[in-house]
Amino acid sequence: MSVMNVSPAAAERVRSLLATGADGKGLRVSVEKGGCAGMSYKMEIAEPKRGDEIIDIEGGRVIVDAAAVLYLLGTTMDVKTTQFASTFVFENPNQTSACGCGESVELKPADPEKVGAASQIGRS
Repeated sequence: MSVMNVSPAAAERVRSLLATGADGKGLRVSVEKGGCAGMSYKMEIAEPKRGDEIIDIEGGRVIVDAAAVLYLLGTTMDVKTTQFASTFVFENPNQTSACGCGESVELKPADPEKVGAASQIGRS
């Protein structure tokens, strides 16, 4: 069971970001306190740390910060492109609200008991 789903468009964008000089690194996704709704998504090109979840995609990888796993469980990472910009967007079932400007969100961590039960589905 993967922590997050990465859409084909997001995977392509990750590959392009990592294309030059990012050997051994990936796009690290984390959440941090801040903004009017309480939390915001943070992304950086970095090497994995102990405890991180790694999502391998062809030609790159997404690294989910260990402290963010319960906040990002079940999230789909995608890319939204307009005439003027392209940005990563997160469809997150753990999001309870967002600020009006779209810069921050309120997240509740996934229930660890439900996470454990979900990871056992299909295993016998």
